[in-house]
Amino acid sequence: MQFDVPMAIGAFLVAIVVGMTGMGGGALMTPMLVTFFGVPPLTAVSSDLVAAAVMKPVGSVVHLRRGTVNLSLVGWLCVGSVPSAFCGVLIARALGDGADVQAVIKTALGVALLIAAAGLAVRGYLALVDRAAHRTSDRRTAAPGEPAALAAPHVKARPAPTVVVGVVGGLVVGMSSVGSGSLMIVAMLALYPMLRANQLVGTDLVQAVPLVVAAALGHILFGDFHIDVTAALLVGSIPGVYLGSLVSSRAPGGLVRRVLAFVLLASALNMFGLSNAAVLWTLGAALVAVSVTWMLLRRRHGLPAVRRPGEADLAQPAHSSAD
Repeated sequence: MQFDVPMAIGAFLVAIVVGMTGMGGGALMTPMLVTFFGVPPLTAVSSDLVAAAVMKPVGSVVHLRRGTVNLSLVGWLCVGSVPSAFCGVLIARALGDGADVQAVIKTALGVALLIAAAGLAVRGYLALVDRAAHRTSDRRTAAPGEPAALAAPHVKARPAPTVVVGVVGGLVVGMSSVGSGSLMIVAMLALYPMLRANQLVGTDLVQAVPLVVAAALGHILFGDFHIDVTAALLVGSIPGVYLGSLVSSRAPGGLVRRVLAFVLLASALNMFGLSNAAVLWTLGAALVAVSVTWMLLRRRHGLPAVRRPGEADLAQPAHSSAD
């Protein structure tokens, strides 16, 4: 087995971003392997998932200790996601061999990267709403007999749609290694709008552990798992995640998430085979559209159109590695 030092360094850099933002593991690691190291898409997906299965439980323990996990939702999500993640591997293999299956995996990866970018946008919007709510609560005083702070709302699980979300998310993760964080968070936000941001992240991360383990097992048995690629990822990513977590409290999380979203978008366009010129034009148009939309959303929630220096970043991401 030949150890790939540049690949380990790449994994280290990606893992720093993961530690700082709380997401982006599969969404950045797999495209890095395909684009910069020439690893076949199926091999990249297989090796990344096995590495993620080793790393995911760490963040889950943190959230369980903080009590930011809805175990009822975790259970229903896993009912759908665990078997479908395993089946996603079989579907990928059944679609064809050689160039055919690699092309399908590459397209699925591009779609999953777009979902990941959308997930970051949703997290940013949650941060904006949270910031506006804190600003409002700071300005008013509680009425006589009114509690100063409201308890976390009780969220009742909706089994059928939650299982469906798990099935779809599991298939995407099994085929592309992307979406265990982003896809699930977007879907849960739609199903459970009362779920707080920290509960959303914690619940998603815990359900991602058995999901990623199932997908990793499927890729070990039926995928194209390479131990040398996985070893390089683990050697680089473990210290990278730790370092990213250490600096996350001081880093401008909002700026990092915006940069990450554009990296994901660029990676997705690359997976779809767009030329460099088309990618640059698309990113430019997206930058203008997002900037205008963000200013309008800030005004709608009673905040200045442009963030002022010193304004608190209430959406500093939890230390997790959800995609």
